Amino acid sequence: MSGHAAGGGQGTPGTRLAGRAVVVTGGGTGLGRAIAERFAAEGARVLVAGRRPEPLAETVTAVRRAGGTALATVADVTSPTQVAALADAATEALGGVDVLVNNAGAVVSRTPVDACAEEDWAATLDVNLSGAYRCSRALFPALAERRGCVVHIASVFAEVGMANAAAYTAAKGGLVSLTRAMAVDWAPRGVRVNAVLPAYVETDLNRAMLAELRERGAFDAVLARLPLGLLGTPDDVAHASLFLASDEARWVTGVALPVDGGMSAGRT
Repeated sequence: MSGHAAGGGQGTPGTRLAGRAVVVTGGGTGLGRAIAERFAAEGARVLVAGRRPEPLAETVTAVRRAGGTALATVADVTSPTQVAALADAATEALGGVDVLVNNAGAVVSRTPVDACAEEDWAATLDVNLSGAYRCSRALFPALAERRGCVVHIASVFAEVGMANAAAYTAAKGGLVSLTRAMAVDWAPRGVRVNAVLPAYVETDLNRAMLAELRERGAFDAVLARLPLGLLGTPDDVAHASLFLASDEARWVTGVALPVDGGMSAGRT
């Protein structure tokens, strides 16, 4: 995006990404859908990618009903072949790529590290960390051509300990380190790379976990870890991602931005 940002300043609401081409992985539900809708509302043409066609179609429908432009392609970020096909589809359908949002992720198992099976460890790192690497690498030529940017959706648990999630937190910690390495590597080509670090957000991915916490009477303890005293929403993450993808962040790269209700600031 830095290639579009020579003048700096804030864009007019509804036009902050006007004319930009955006790829969002994991775009069928939760954070991915919210990001796709927000970016499209700001004038971007959005391609959402994911493993399941039905949720992707729902995102496209939602964007189009709101007057935006969106299309979808099925792609599994753990498959190098499918990621290569995604890159080809994106450049062909959009005519180029300005922004890549690496949102695809999953919690494969909820166990302490000593009980985490080898295959679960590998699968977790594959989708949450290696998937972002694959997509970024595949789309780099297109991003460099337009001096674009990458936004990784990581997690505050990259920096704050979380029980029974060793593989997930390790993957997200690696993603934050990858963000900084990519930012340094790609700055000479004008490609910015940043990450958003959400905490507890009400999404499909987290719904079962939050319901379990409520049933066990442990939900208040979660809120107590958040100085602002409330859960985040997908829109909170989408707005932070929009800032990092916009010209307003033209001089921002290598940043891991907590969007966590103050959780990381208040940790002891």
